[in-house]
Parts: sequence; C-alpha cells; structure tokens
Amino acid sequence: MLPAAMDKTYESAAAAVADMTDGITLMSGGFGLCGNPENLIKAIADKGIKDLSIVSNNCGVDDKGLGILLYAGQVKKMTSSYVGENKHFEQLYLSGELEVELVPQGTLAERIRAGGAGIPAFYTPTGYGTPIAEGKEVRDIGGRMVVLEHAIRADYAIVKAWKGDRHGNLVFRYTANNFNQAMATAAKVTIAEVEELVEPGELDPNFVQTPGIYVDRIIKGTDYEKPIEFRTTREG
Repeated sequence: MLPAAMDKTYESAAAAVADMTDGITLMSGGFGLCGNPENLIKAIADKGIKDLSIVSNNCGVDDKGLGILLYAGQVKKMTSSYVGENKHFEQLYLSGELEVELVPQGTLAERIRAGGAGIPAFYTPTGYGTPIAEGKEVRDIGGRMVVLEHAIRADYAIVKAWKGDRHGNLVFRYTANNFNQAMATAAKVTIAEVEELVEPGELDPNFVQTPGIYVDRIIKGTDYEKPIEFRTTREG
C-alpha cells in the first residue's frame, strides 16, 4: 500500500475538481478534440462554476470539448491560437460577449512551457509588425526585431494522458500529447485523467513524459467518446 501522501488518485472527476471556484484561470490540454480531458471538462460543467479564464489551443466545437463550457455560459475569457470550428465561439467573440486573446500557436506553446520552467518572459520575432505586437516591448536583438512575450501560469491545469500511475507519472499517446505535457507543469494544481491507471513501477521510467512531481491529482477516466472534427477517408 502506498503512503497517503504519495497516492494521488481521486475516486472521480467530480471529487478532483471539487475545490474549483468561480473566476479561476484554467489550462486545458488538447488540440481540437484530440487529447481532451473529457471527464474533467464534464465535471466542471456539472459543477457550474463561472467566469472561467481558459487557456487552451482552441475551444473544441459547439457541443464537444471545451465547447460544453462555452455553451453553458461558464467562460469569461479564452486565450487561444484560433477560433477553430466552434461557431458559437466565433459569434461570442464577434459580438464582444467573450474576451479573446489570440496568440500565435508556437508562441502560446512557448509561453506555457516558459511558465512551467520558471522563465518569466522571452523574446520572439513572431508577431512583430502585426497587431499581436501592439502595446508590447519590442527590441532589436542581433539585427532582428523581436517582441517580448510573458509566460503563462494558471490556477489549475486539466490534462489527458494515455497511462498514469498512482504517483502521477504520465505517458501520452502520440499526437494526443499536444499541449498536455507543457500545461501539466504550468499550474498551481494539475489534475490528470488517464485511460489506464496502473500501479507504481509498472510504467517504464524511460517512457514517462511527465514526472509525478508535477501532478497533484489523478483519476481514471471512463466512457471516452473521442469525437473527430473531420473524418477524411480515401475514395474507393
């Protein structure tokens, strides 16, 4: 039996998000509908907390992924790379009902990674000369104009992994890793849901992508839908 302090498992998604409150900043892993923490998103929707400031690559689609929270009126602000296929997101943004900070995708990934690495800010040439750079510090470094971007950290991060153990060590599956690995390091409280929950020692340490020191809570997810935004097949 594990010492209580080392066993980070929670009995349900609802229990894992029980202390979340209105107005928190929330990172949510996933790219489109790939690698979404489906159980944790649903638990947050059921809890009904509001005024969420969410950092995620996009906001799912109208009725899937983070789109569930958006439709329920629980989201105040999105920090994202693109609006994606979510028509409701687009409408709220254009009407001014939703605050949106659009960030180039590579810059978003690096701002999150920097937050996890304890790097407060960095310079990048991405966005120079565009509206992205408005109001930001700009410098000439080595003959190239660069923009100062600040790291992002959150109150909570919800991430999805393929496998995890009770210590919180995580293994992601292929491209479903996307933003999950970086976000797991960049929040005060990181909650992971996994498809397979195993005992400590069962994961090959050579393949652990997120060490358990970054993970505060872990649950075994159930009833995954894993929806696909666009199914493209070859004509016969």
